[in-house]
Amino acid sequence: MVDLFLSKPSDVGGEGDSAEERILLLRNLESVIWRVITSSGRYESRLWFCNTISRVRDVDHTEQQKLFLGILESAPSKREVAAQILRMIFDKKPAKAGAFLARKCYMLEKFFQGHPKRILKWFDHFACTADYGHRKGARAMSQFAFTNRDICWEDLEWKGRHGQSPAVVATKPHYFHDLNILKTVENFLEHVPEFWSSDELAESVKDGQILHIEPQFFLDQFIRLMYEDNVEDVWAMIEDFIIEEQFSSLCQRILILLGEHELHDFVTSLCKLQRTRWACENFGYPSAWLESLLSASDFEDITLNDLILVNAVINEGRQIIRLLGEEEHELESRKIEELLKNETLYSSESHWSLLRRCSRVDLLMTIKWLGLESWIILYNLSKETKQCEYFESVFIKNGINFKKSEEHSLIGSGEVSDRSLSDSDDLDYRRKSRKRKWRKKQVGRKSDVDEVFDFRVSDGDLFAGRGIWLLSTDGFSSPWNMKDLPEHLSRHCFSMWMKWARSD
Repeated sequence: MVDLFLSKPSDVGGEGDSAEERILLLRNLESVIWRVITSSGRYESRLWFCNTISRVRDVDHTEQQKLFLGILESAPSKREVAAQILRMIFDKKPAKAGAFLARKCYMLEKFFQGHPKRILKWFDHFACTADYGHRKGARAMSQFAFTNRDICWEDLEWKGRHGQSPAVVATKPHYFHDLNILKTVENFLEHVPEFWSSDELAESVKDGQILHIEPQFFLDQFIRLMYEDNVEDVWAMIEDFIIEEQFSSLCQRILILLGEHELHDFVTSLCKLQRTRWACENFGYPSAWLESLLSASDFEDITLNDLILVNAVINEGRQIIRLLGEEEHELESRKIEELLKNETLYSSESHWSLLRRCSRVDLLMTIKWLGLESWIILYNLSKETKQCEYFESVFIKNGINFKKSEEHSLIGSGEVSDRSLSDSDDLDYRRKSRKRKWRKKQVGRKSDVDEVFDFRVSDGDLFAGRGIWLLSTDGFSSPWNMKDLPEHLSRHCFSMWMKWARSD
């Protein structure tokens, strides 16, 4: 039966040899886990860490602007980062870039020159009947042609044997549909420079839709304006977007692009912003351990390897167990089994001696040791037979009050508490939820019973109607099932141990 060490003894006693033995075990365990999470490169483990950074709380908009502009101004990968931010602008706030294009329409001459497909995508939107209006570039061209017919009407190329007069087209504007669009635009490129700086064209591009025709062209143009021409308007657009965007979104899209030193420098800069801001009393949420370090540590003395390892152990314990189950990690899996088979290492004396030692080491070491301790809990609970009686015995042994949950509505509602999902499971759940919604739309009048059936088939016995509890560990606020219990209990243990270690 797994001891969660949730009842702090009144007299821990001295450290003795048990603490040293425990530390040696944790160091050996750390070495094996590091090999597992870096065996195929560090991309996945770095991504995990970047996701944790994105969850750091209370970074105000002015500070995040300073952080990300620092990358854009000096980092070796600044152009790659700039391209990513511009993609975000094109996707989320295209009107910001469109407003710049509206003032710099000369860029569009180069965009369309020698590119028939681009021309058709933007200008081939003339209405074919009088009931509908022209759109996009077609609207701009028709308006400009009427206003400036004395200088450009002869450059309009018609598909028929003869052209249309302005008077006729004025009464029947859908006749523009008979234009030879490619030839007309080519004529405008060669003979009508006024069109490319006109108010009509500017109006058509200000919503930013044109950016999606060929995003890479505009990315290259904006980056050139930023770093070669140093155009202030482009930098102002970038700055405005950064200050308005969510910190989490910027981190998730940008940090993974950074090199090792750049990522470490970013976290160091984050640490310097306001080091006393985060006073973590609850270490149960994913970024708590990092916020605690940001408040108390000098990151110049902490390696990126340390941060990646600690984050993996605390936040991605289930992923580590998944990797251990793969054939290529059979050797590491056997090594961990060997390390953890010695029952004397699970004694109360060993654990509490280690906790006592934590009061005499730096914060990073405390977090690492207790993170590894909590991972051992996760590992052992995950290996146990999944039976209701076993987990209820664990609750009773460790003083956790519980009651069976009859909340089956979470199956039909498609809602699961965030606290019952790890990061990777949360992503899987959202994907499955979208698939269910899609299937429901396809079937039409699909019954609620059918919807429940689909959910239970795809998720196995996760919601089989048994083995779901409400626990005192979170104030009976969330239903926990046997799949998620090991992670929840290990997180709860880590949070309690950290609280005790920091209070000593």
